[in-house]
Amino acid sequence: MKKLLNVANRLPITIGKSIKKSSGGLVSALEGIVDEYDFSWIGWTGDIVTDAGKKQEIATQLIEQYNCSPVFLSKKEVNYFYNCYSNSSLWPLLHYMPTNFRYDDRWFGSYKNVNHYFADAVLGQARKNDLVWIHDYHLMLLPSILREKRPELTVGFFLHTPFPSFELFRCHPDREELLVGILGADLVGFHTFSYLRHFRSTVLRVLGIESEMHCINHENHSTNIGVYPIGIDSEKFTSELKTKQFGKYLDEYRQVYRDKQVVLGVERLDYTKGISRRLDAIERFLSKYRRRDNIVFILVSVPSRGDVQEYQDLLEEIGVKVSQINGKYSTIKNVPVHFLNKSVNFSELCALYSLADVAIVTPLIDGMNLVAKEYLACQQEKSGVLILSEFAGSAQELFNALIVNPYDINQVAESIREALALSGAEKKELIEPMKERVLNHNAKYWAESFIKDLSTKSNDNILNVATKEIAAATVKPFIKAEKIALFLDYDGTLCELKNKPSDAYPNEEIKEVFALLESINDIDVYIISGRKREDMEQWFSPYNFTLIAEHGYYYITPELSDWAVFDERSDLSWKANIIDVFKHFTGMTPGSFVEEKTASVVWHYRRSDPEFGTWKANQLVGELYEMLSNLPVEIRHGKKIVEVSSSQINKGLVVEHFMGQNKYDAVLCAGDDETDESMFRLDCKEIVSIKVGSGETHAKFNVALPKILRKYLKLALLHRANTENS
Repeated sequence: MKKLLNVANRLPITIGKSIKKSSGGLVSALEGIVDEYDFSWIGWTGDIVTDAGKKQEIATQLIEQYNCSPVFLSKKEVNYFYNCYSNSSLWPLLHYMPTNFRYDDRWFGSYKNVNHYFADAVLGQARKNDLVWIHDYHLMLLPSILREKRPELTVGFFLHTPFPSFELFRCHPDREELLVGILGADLVGFHTFSYLRHFRSTVLRVLGIESEMHCINHENHSTNIGVYPIGIDSEKFTSELKTKQFGKYLDEYRQVYRDKQVVLGVERLDYTKGISRRLDAIERFLSKYRRRDNIVFILVSVPSRGDVQEYQDLLEEIGVKVSQINGKYSTIKNVPVHFLNKSVNFSELCALYSLADVAIVTPLIDGMNLVAKEYLACQQEKSGVLILSEFAGSAQELFNALIVNPYDINQVAESIREALALSGAEKKELIEPMKERVLNHNAKYWAESFIKDLSTKSNDNILNVATKEIAAATVKPFIKAEKIALFLDYDGTLCELKNKPSDAYPNEEIKEVFALLESINDIDVYIISGRKREDMEQWFSPYNFTLIAEHGYYYITPELSDWAVFDERSDLSWKANIIDVFKHFTGMTPGSFVEEKTASVVWHYRRSDPEFGTWKANQLVGELYEMLSNLPVEIRHGKKIVEVSSSQINKGLVVEHFMGQNKYDAVLCAGDDETDESMFRLDCKEIVSIKVGSGETHAKFNVALPKILRKYLKLALLHRANTENS
């Protein structure tokens, strides 16, 4: 039986005088699969335990009786990690409520520490082929911590909240670390496509990492992403509807509310749930339609985070509004709003769901909202109506609900009137397809879908397989050949692309590669770049390399005292018109700029909005092809650039020239974009060609990132050095 380590902030237990199993959305969702895996749960106990002996006693009992591994937190850690960072910093931004956002550097330090505690708990029992499933915003750093310490583990991460738009998430001071943390997972799941889309957009705009619809390639790792709408434990509800306890409560409530239509709301007490606005809509309904004796609104708000001031203030606000509504609209026969700030047991809850003529689920924002699905599962001989906020994730599944904007109290009030006026046949027609989906696409279906996709992930992903092939193909010539040439592009190949070109100076790792190259005999190094001569002199002149600037227009060898022009016959008369066009597009595209070189003109849009910049670049390329069709130029749409250069010179011609002057036994050509394809197209058995990055190419091999290329260059050079010394 395969082992599944389920990691969440809280364990499914409550510690009091004794330890009891507790309920919750995630607990219910996973109950359908616990028997199919060697299932272990890792999480915080929910209590503060300081005595070492007591900790050991609790840990032993939890492991033996509940298969749970506890993480113990101090009072300060609970406050900083849970109350402050998770719920006063992350929660508001994830739920589009920046006015509730709070931040303190000390909180993030505690958040990191606790994520490391969880990592230690996972690593203490994880074996090589185990699955690790991490849940929610409390543990966003955990996937990358595990990947760093145990890269062979298969790690999934599921976010149970919304993921907001880039504009919201970028407000967080720790946005980069949080995103990198999540990307340590092999699979990241969201409730809806909207959340997935926002995540991709944020990764692009904050980290500069492009992605495909189903995956994000970064470092030497590929993170799959997917949509998995969570369901309920439908069997638990359908079974409960057959129990005597349920029947007892239902009969009792029918007596209490006979001759009345019941509108039910159930949620945690939270400012994201829209309870205050819902009360405004109820008051508007009572004021406008004057149906006061035969309608009752039952609002069950389960207490939540009572030690957080915002929640205390919310409870006080709701209490005042309920009192005002009841004071104004109560009659001798009826009190319209019944507000309960307490939990109800499962049988009572199912009876209320079954009784209610209408369920009103109107959060201002919600990751999914299982109350809507629970209500549908409990509809029996009498069909009810679901009023559902368009900002709940479940609104993307439950299309037959009356979908409302919770901020529009007139619309919500009108939807209450409409729901109560529908006939039995109309209600049944609306509810049956939704109920069928809820029962079929339940929690077990959700969990099995996620775990199936996580399990199919190969520990040796595509990128690693490719680099294994490259290692064998590239290292061998370096070891055995007598005379070797390296033609290496720089930006995006040896060095990561930078938002500011001036920031791409050689770092220590690149300098280490250069030092190795200089230390080994019979290797000629050509740095062949689109950069200007000035940049190349500044960065590379200390090394005994041949420097080739502007894709081959200029070059300088170690024997030359000054730069030479490769082909002085090149026609550059077209440049002035191109510069005018580029400046026009710069004016229309914030963040872009023009770089003029001797033999080319480049339009850079790396600092523009990624999607807008790409759109304008495509427009520019189309205009250039029409404009320059009869001129001796090449148009290149590279990585965040559009470049026009002379067609009378390219990297391939330069490589052929120097190969003709020198007899090489092995040649490596490495580049990352369209300007390097002329090298890759050369038909020569001595050449090994590598493209850095994705996309179609004529190169024989591909690696994902510059750091991987540097790794294999060092590997080959060290083999070569060892061979020479032996």
